[in-house]
Amino acid sequence: MLTINPKEIPTGKLHQYLLGAIAPRPIAFASTIDAEGNPNLSPFSFFNVFGANPPIMIFSPARSVRNNTTKHTLDNAEEIKEVVINVVNYDIVQQMSLSSTMYPKGVNEFEKSGLTMLPSEEVKPFRVAESPVQFECKVIDIIYTGKEGGAGNLIVCEVVKLHINEEVLDADGQIDQYKIDLVARAGGSYYSRARDGFFEIPKPLFTLGMGVDQIPENIRNSNVLTGNNLGMLANVEGMPTQENVDNFAKEHPHLVGVTEEKKHTFAQEYLLKNDVESAWKVLLIK
Repeated sequence: MLTINPKEIPTGKLHQYLLGAIAPRPIAFASTIDAEGNPNLSPFSFFNVFGANPPIMIFSPARSVRNNTTKHTLDNAEEIKEVVINVVNYDIVQQMSLSSTMYPKGVNEFEKSGLTMLPSEEVKPFRVAESPVQFECKVIDIIYTGKEGGAGNLIVCEVVKLHINEEVLDADGQIDQYKIDLVARAGGSYYSRARDGFFEIPKPLFTLGMGVDQIPENIRNSNVLTGNNLGMLANVEGMPTQENVDNFAKEHPHLVGVTEEKKHTFAQEYLLKNDVESAWKVLLIK
């Protein structure tokens, strides 16, 4: 295990460790405007949503690690306390990347990246017409974490209006994660296309998971079952009854009399299919 004191390594190296480990990160494609009315557009992956009532988003245009300069986005947010946060999907990821070029102040990144300026309804900055969801925001606070290169500047925004392209909604009017096709940022030059890696895990909020500590010791200490396997087994309210186990055994006689390790292997195969109930029944066959 490599152990590091952040104060004992160069900021640039620490920065790369942080970006490589805290990933993937959502992208705030932030549109701002300066006091002279010049539009600016730039992506930031130090970003997330922090509440729904009121709806709060925070992103951080950090000071440059290389030369300690500040971003035009930060300057504009200080001047005109408004911003539009546009989400980035796969269709615009290359144009988004192009907009991150360090163009001189006053250069319109909408034009450089070939994206369309769409007037907002509540704030001065423009929306990105091609973005599937656009959040018009008021800047309610800016938190400065330092004055050296790499220091964050947390722009705290309250959403005052949002716009959603109806093409990304499902039949229930909710955002379909496959249709919206979001992109996230990772370390180095890497990005992640979110829908390529989706999988579902039932939320413990809907069931009172009994916990790994309630799993019988011989199963908990298995040489076959992984931590994720045990997590799935523990995310149920209780184990199946012996009657259900016996009925399952009658339907699957090839599982009766096998070694403990074999039972764990068969159970793992059911878990890979998200069939937790059958996995438990296999494990409890006597």
